[in-house]
Amino acid sequence: LPDEYAVWMGEIRSLEHFKAKYEVDEVHYTDEFTSVLSIRSSTPSPSRLAELHSSPSAGSGGLVPCSHKRTQSAYDQEERARDGCIYLHSEGLASRLLVLRGENTDSGRQVSPPPCLDLLPHAKVDSVTLFPAINECRVHKSASELEVMAYVNRISSAAHVEVMRACKPGMMEYQLESLFQHEVYSKGGCRHVAYTSICASGENSAVLHYGHAGAPNNRCMQEGDLVLLDMGAEYHCYASDITCTLPVSGRFSIDQRLVYEGVLRAHTAVIAAMAPGVAWPDMHLLAERHILQALLEGGILRGELEDLVQHRVAAIFMPHGLGHLLGIDTHDVGGYPKDGPARRTEPGLKSLRTARVLEEGMVITVEPGCYFNKYLLHKAEADPVIAQFFIWEAVKRCIPMGGVRIEDNVVVTSSGSRSLTNVPRTVEEIEAVMSGASWPHSG
Repeated sequence: LPDEYAVWMGEIRSLEHFKAKYEVDEVHYTDEFTSVLSIRSSTPSPSRLAELHSSPSAGSGGLVPCSHKRTQSAYDQEERARDGCIYLHSEGLASRLLVLRGENTDSGRQVSPPPCLDLLPHAKVDSVTLFPAINECRVHKSASELEVMAYVNRISSAAHVEVMRACKPGMMEYQLESLFQHEVYSKGGCRHVAYTSICASGENSAVLHYGHAGAPNNRCMQEGDLVLLDMGAEYHCYASDITCTLPVSGRFSIDQRLVYEGVLRAHTAVIAAMAPGVAWPDMHLLAERHILQALLEGGILRGELEDLVQHRVAAIFMPHGLGHLLGIDTHDVGGYPKDGPARRTEPGLKSLRTARVLEEGMVITVEPGCYFNKYLLHKAEADPVIAQFFIWEAVKRCIPMGGVRIEDNVVVTSSGSRSLTNVPRTVEEIEAVMSGASWPHSG
């Protein structure tokens, strides 16, 4: 880089700085690429990861980033990962180049090798081995990674509590988003959020990804509304993803409480059942059963539970999957490895972002929901086989409620699971905190 770079961007860091910062064995300039590999081809060495940086004499040439490192937002990371990254194998490093090539099964984004491979026409390029290996590294969290994820969950949880306390009728949805961002940055140093915040009140909360540019959290919240708040901070590249649903007025109505407590039962049951060896689709089905049972008991559905399960009625109320892998992307990689379980095809289940068997060290969101989405309900009402299970007067009474989602970030342990999230969850806890009670409760 030219000396002038320091005027605009600050100190030009040494190779040793990047070696220490990223904990790699070697760092070289990009204009040394071919010469380094030529030397390595005749000098075998231990396995190592090489990260390439622009040479001071190379002008403003771009960096070749490691796909599992990033310095800006989650969006930036995924954009950079598409450029690929070179990892140099120990069999004489220039004789075998491991490069990233593959597809994120969640986002559909392609990761491609860097264009500088054209400089090595005789190299043996392996574009098969590395991508699934890196994915598995990202799926299974180290103790250090879990420490960072616990921190960002703690900061995000505290911010959710402050938003809960501030929420009042007459506020705009985006004011809650703004407060959350202020809290995580001013009190936790989290400059970025992990994804676009969803602050959905009234019928908006039945729209799963409300909050996007076409619906930018811009409704004025009213007395009697529920508001669904799906917000998570990012810290040192690691994401949190937490959802709370609460009554804008500070008190749940009878119908709101019925639906909320059904979702909470599902949420609690799944976390209690999670452990290594448990198949994730089974957890989705467990959540559906608890939600369906609550709707039966509340007079919103009728019939036998097994008939509702068989006809996939739950997918009308919970069309999304139960949760997703979480890490340095909100919807992290590794959901559908080539040698893993295939995606299910049934309604609801086909939306699962992974069908894997749980393993120790995974971090996955648990986010059951129940939504009264008019589009899905209209389709159900037009189907006589499905419509027979609905008590339509009660269903239509609940449409203004929108929906409920409850989401924790949960790590799979050797014997079970542990939630990293700490926010009020029961009706009583939420109402107490919204009335001024402390959190966590002091006793």
